[in-house]
Amino acid sequence: MRKEREEPSSSINRRARKPFFTVALGAIFLLALAGLGATVFSDSSGVGARFSAPLPSTSAMHLYANQADVAETPEFVTVGETGVLATAPPVAVSPKVLGAIIGEANFAQQNRRELLHYAVEEGDTIKSLSERFGISQNTILWVNELSSVSPLTLGQELVILPVSGALHLVRPADTLSEIALWYQGDAEQIMEANGIASAKDIFVGDFLIIPGGIMPKSLPVGRLTPLANSYFIYPVSRSHKLSQGLHAFNAVDLSNGQCNEPVYSAAGGTVQKVGYHSVAGNHVRVLHPNGVVTFYGHLSGQTVEVGQKVSQGAIVGYTGHTGYTIPAGPDGCHLHFEVRGASNPFVK
Repeated sequence: MRKEREEPSSSINRRARKPFFTVALGAIFLLALAGLGATVFSDSSGVGARFSAPLPSTSAMHLYANQADVAETPEFVTVGETGVLATAPPVAVSPKVLGAIIGEANFAQQNRRELLHYAVEEGDTIKSLSERFGISQNTILWVNELSSVSPLTLGQELVILPVSGALHLVRPADTLSEIALWYQGDAEQIMEANGIASAKDIFVGDFLIIPGGIMPKSLPVGRLTPLANSYFIYPVSRSHKLSQGLHAFNAVDLSNGQCNEPVYSAAGGTVQKVGYHSVAGNHVRVLHPNGVVTFYGHLSGQTVEVGQKVSQGAIVGYTGHTGYTIPAGPDGCHLHFEVRGASNPFVK
């Protein structure tokens, strides 16, 4: 009978230790995975969070698009329960997008290119906001038509540029070279900051960021035809209820508490843009003969197309709650109505 060879004791010890070594590695891996999951997926409320970064401390406000036909719109993600944050690759974000973000720390460090709306919080000052967003104090004052002694009130809406400079509303016959001259800016930098491929790619009613620009004491006059007091009619049917007063940019919200009511062109003109944005929803932009532009947002649907001539009172769409409304759903049905280039006559 053959006698089997005995293995050395050292070999036996090594094999005995292998299961314990494997178990130890597995335990370490599971503990690490559990810790990572707790950081990413849980918050103090016990509800799964989408971000590991701190969430804004207060609710975000409306965010509206103002893009040329060729510009891409960013996507939006929910922040907390009511906030929205624009997210898109740099090449897809146009600075003609009006944004809203509240309480986001270190936002100036991000390579953003869009405009933001900010609601003033307790303790905010022009200086603290300047430091927070990494732009000059004059930039905040100029864009929001404030003076150095203007007080800030809780909840006040401020427009925040992504860089120090100025903001220009394009008017009829404005050229890029003129705009650069007026604001002591550089045409190439303006094109780059606004994602413009050609100097011809600016439209009446667009907002242009002027990097490093200085607000002129005055702009050349005579670009707009003076408006008669009766130039605009109400864009919604009676009772013309104002559900939100003046907010940027020169907008009011009108609602009779119903969806699918006709929305009328406030004056005759040419349809400049028809589109959809994840916050503004279905919208229509109309260019009027005097160079003023009106914007109709959150429509349930549009009835016009780009280039179409419309008369005063023509139906351009119907009230709805498309995009981002407060509250969401049918209870949020209203018309977001902007006037660009003139005062909004429906402010009370």
